[in-house]
Amino acid sequence: MSTSIHPLSAPFVEGLDRGELRYQSCLDCGAAQTLPRYACRTCGSTRLEWRVASGRGTVYATTVVMRAPSDDFRPLAPYTLALVELEEKTRLMGHAEPGVAIGDRVAADFFKHGERTLVRFVKR
Repeated sequence: MSTSIHPLSAPFVEGLDRGELRYQSCLDCGAAQTLPRYACRTCGSTRLEWRVASGRGTVYATTVVMRAPSDDFRPLAPYTLALVELEEKTRLMGHAEPGVAIGDRVAADFFKHGERTLVRFVKR
């Protein structure tokens, strides 16, 4: 598994290692975004700060991955992915415990996979 982390993503990845789910918040319009960017996806402002999310949310969509996209994830297959609408009004995709369904309330949990810490959503 590659250990190269882009500097823009480093605060998110460091948060995972600490058991925190981090997101960017715009200091001008208040929009939240989980995909790290140099500018706000809503207003274009570059005044962004990193915050720690509650980790709680509602499942928006799920899928089961039967064939892993890379050798790194082959040992996990089959696995469930969920797109979760976080309480902070932004969405994040992550692993999910089997049986998680659309509309379920979930909370972020974290697990090690090789050198990386990944997020997994579990039913609350």
